[in-house]
Amino acid sequence: MEIYFIWALTLTLILIGLAGVVVPLLPGTSMIMVAIFLHKLLLPADVSWTVLAWIGGFWVLSVVVDFAGVMVGTRLFGGGKWGMLGAGGGAVLGMFFSLPMLLLGTVLGAVAAEKLIAQKSNRSSLLAGAGAAFGFLISTAGRLACAVVMIGLFLVAAWNTWETSRPEPVF
Repeated sequence: MEIYFIWALTLTLILIGLAGVVVPLLPGTSMIMVAIFLHKLLLPADVSWTVLAWIGGFWVLSVVVDFAGVMVGTRLFGGGKWGMLGAGGGAVLGMFFSLPMLLLGTVLGAVAAEKLIAQKSNRSSLLAGAGAAFGFLISTAGRLACAVVMIGLFLVAAWNTWETSRPEPVF
């Protein structure tokens, strides 16, 4: 019975983490990492330390993708340091409201910073905002890909452990 509770807890935390990849204010890949690490502590035989290290590597990659996506997108579309900072600040403000506000805050932050602080033209400021939106979408896709790989590695490892440790049928 205890095993069922542990699995239910693990899967619930993983699903919350998967939703958190795209929904603001919910932890994404970090929640998935915590769920798998907690599962490792409670049922050590289900996942090896090697698999946990690989999952941890994809978690680190997701964090890097998260931070770099908006910055790189803004830069690729001609935004400067102020546009990148504005996009980050707008994202932080927008995440407290909703997913559309997160995206809108990212765009408006980049546009406002480029226009007001960097004194760039309307066209350049709008391009920086478009780059921030593009970067946000790319970073979300990257985080989602990392989350799917993390979950897949965990499930394959747990399945292989279950396959090798289950008792043989009597008949």
